[in-house]
Amino acid sequence: MLEVPETVDGPALYRWALACVAGLEKHCDEINDLNVFPVPDADTGTNLLATMRSAVRAVGLAGDGAGSAAVAQALARGAVTGARGNSGAILSQVLRGFARGIAESSDADVLHATTLRSALRHATDLALEAVSVPMEGTIVTVLAAAADATDATDASAFDVSLVDLVRVAADAASDALLRTPTQLDVLGAAGVVDAGGRGLVVILDALVEVVTGRAPERAPVQALPEESGSDSSRVCATPHPVHEVPGQDYEVMYLVADSDDDRIASLRLQLCDLGDSVVIVSDGGDDASATWSVHVHCADAGAAVEAGLAAGRLSEVRITCFVLDAARTAAVSGGGPRAVVSVVEGEGAAEIFAQEGAHVLRSDGEITRAQLLAAIRGTGRREVMVLPNGALPAQDLVAVGAQARADDREVVFLPSSSTVQALSAIAVHDGDRIAVDDAFAMSEAAAATRWGSLRVADERALTYVGTCEPGDGLGLVGHEVVVIERDVAAAGCRLVDLVLGSGGELVTILLGAKAGDDLGERVSSYITARHPGVEVMVYRGGQSRDLLQFGVE
Repeated sequence: MLEVPETVDGPALYRWALACVAGLEKHCDEINDLNVFPVPDADTGTNLLATMRSAVRAVGLAGDGAGSAAVAQALARGAVTGARGNSGAILSQVLRGFARGIAESSDADVLHATTLRSALRHATDLALEAVSVPMEGTIVTVLAAAADATDATDASAFDVSLVDLVRVAADAASDALLRTPTQLDVLGAAGVVDAGGRGLVVILDALVEVVTGRAPERAPVQALPEESGSDSSRVCATPHPVHEVPGQDYEVMYLVADSDDDRIASLRLQLCDLGDSVVIVSDGGDDASATWSVHVHCADAGAAVEAGLAAGRLSEVRITCFVLDAARTAAVSGGGPRAVVSVVEGEGAAEIFAQEGAHVLRSDGEITRAQLLAAIRGTGRREVMVLPNGALPAQDLVAVGAQARADDREVVFLPSSSTVQALSAIAVHDGDRIAVDDAFAMSEAAAATRWGSLRVADERALTYVGTCEPGDGLGLVGHEVVVIERDVAAAGCRLVDLVLGSGGELVTILLGAKAGDDLGERVSSYITARHPGVEVMVYRGGQSRDLLQFGVE
C-alpha cells in the first residue's frame, strides 16, 4: 500500500514545483490554444511555464534540505521577479500565498491541512489585490473556488487529512474551470474555458500527485452549459467583461525596487489611466527590500515606463507589440518559435537549461563543429540563438554559422564565454520578442555578468601572480589566474572579494562534480557576511574541471 504523508516538507515542496514545471510543459500548447482573454495572443501557457521555471531556479540548492518556509519564500520571490504576462503575475501570488500561510503557521516548518487552507485563502486575497479590475471567469475565480472548498471542508482541527484536502482543492478548481465560459462572455463566444484557470488546475493537480503519489485523472476539458454555480460575487462586482480597449497594442512589464506602498499605489492609478489589464504584485519584502512586478496593456509603452521610473528603480523592462508579434508569428512557416541551443557541461547545469526550455548540447568532452551544427538543425526551428559558452573557438563558430545559414536558418551566436554568463542570458530570453531585440537583451545580460572560477592546480606552473604548486587553489577571472592559495576555499573567498570589489547585486555559484556542498556553503556564507545586500544563489552544476564557477551581476 502506498504510504501518503500528512505534511509536506521543504524537499517535497520543491518536488511540487518541479512537477508544476513538468505539468505546464505537457499542457503548454493546450493552454496557449485556450488563450482568448484579455488578449488572444496564445501565450498564457508559455507565460505560466516561464514564471514557474523562474520560481524553481530561485530555489537553487534549498530543495535539498531547507524547510518548507524557506523553499516557499524562494519560489515566491523567483516567480515575482520572473513573472511573465498577466497569468504569470497572478501565479506568483499563488506561490506567495503558500509562503505566507507556511510562515504564519505555529506548527513545524511544513505544509499540512490547516496550512493549506490558509495558503489558498492568502493566495486568493493577494491575487485580488494585484488585479486592478478583477473579472469573473478567470484564474482568480478558479483560485477562489479552491479556497472556498477547503474552507468549507470540516474546518475543525486536523480531522481532515492533507491528502483529502489537496484533492478537494484541485477538484473544486477543476469544476470551477468548467463554469468559466458562463461567467465571461468572450470565453462563451469562443467555446473555451479560461486559459489561466486551466493552468491553475495543472498546478493543483501537481500538488495532488506529490502528496498522494498519483496524479488525478481528468476528462478532456469541455465547457458546461450555463447553470447556477457557486457564489463568486465576492471575486468581482462585474459579472461580464468590458473587453480590451482598441489600440492597446503594447504589453509592458518591468520590476520596481527602491519604492514603497504609496508610490506603488500612485503607479497603479497612473497605469489604469494609460491602459488596462493592470496587475502589480509584490514579493512580500518590506519597503527597503521589496520588489514589485508590474504589468499593463497600453497604447503608449513609453509613458508606462516613465510612470514606473517615477515610482522607483526599474529593471527587466519588457515591451511586446501585439500587432508585430502577431505578424511575426504569421510570417513563420513550419519552423515554430525561436529556439535556444546551449553548450553545457555537467548534469546539473544541463537540467537547469532544459528547464528553461533550451536545447542542450552536452560538452563533457570536446565537441566538434559537426555536433554543434547537428544540434542547431535538430531544433527544427528557423530562428536559433546559440550560447557557445567557450566550447569552440571563434573561427569554428563562424564556420558553423555559415553552414547553418545555407539551410535558410537565422542563427545568432551570443557572447557567452561561460555557463554562468549563459544562465544570465537565458534568464532574460523571451521568444515573444522579435529576434533582434531578444538577441540584444540576452547579449547584454551575458556581457554584464563578470565571471570567475575556482580550480585545483594539478602541476607546478608559473602564472601572472606567481608560481603555483600541485594542490593549490587557483582563482581565475575569465581565463587568467589572479589568486593562488594553499587553502582552496580561501582562494574562492579571495576571488569573490576581487570581483565584488567593483560592485554587484547577485552572485550565482555553480558547484562542480568534485566540490562538496560544504565548499558552496563556506563561500556563500562568506559573501553574505562580507558583502551585505548581495544575494547568493548556489546550484549543483556538475562541471568536471572547475570546483565552482560563479557569475556576478
